[in-house]
Amino acid sequence: MTLPAPQLEHVCDLAVTIAPPVEVGHTPAGLRRMIPITGGTVNGPRLNGKVLAGGADFQLILGGGTQAHLDARYVIELQDGTRVFVQNTALRVASLDNSQRIMNGQPVNPDEIYFRCQPKLEATTPQWAWLSESQFIGTGRRAPDGVFLSFYRVL
Repeated sequence: MTLPAPQLEHVCDLAVTIAPPVEVGHTPAGLRRMIPITGGTVNGPRLNGKVLAGGADFQLILGGGTQAHLDARYVIELQDGTRVFVQNTALRVASLDNSQRIMNGQPVNPDEIYFRCQPKLEATTPQWAWLSESQFIGTGRRAPDGVFLSFYRVL
């Protein structure tokens, strides 16, 4: 018996600012990079606030450069002062040409990039407990100076 497909509720959009990548280099697992997160904004129907500086996106590049496995960890401060820990894992797949453009800080056509994420949110206050008690998925777009994300709650 097939159960009904879940619904999605738009929660917020993030514009995350970043610093130049720190190239770790090639390891037995693949190419490792770390992208410092310097700040950003959070706007939407359910969450509004800012991304605090100090987080980072740890990347593992595979598939000859066409796959990026992302693990970003950062903190959002909501308008009421509540802080929310975010761990956002993602998969970004692009052609080799587009992947090289992204890694070199050049713009790419977002329609040619597969970028999906699974954010986990940990709230610190009771009124935001639903963030820790829900599943989320999202979409992303990488720009030369930042990352744009849209988060959706799975209902």
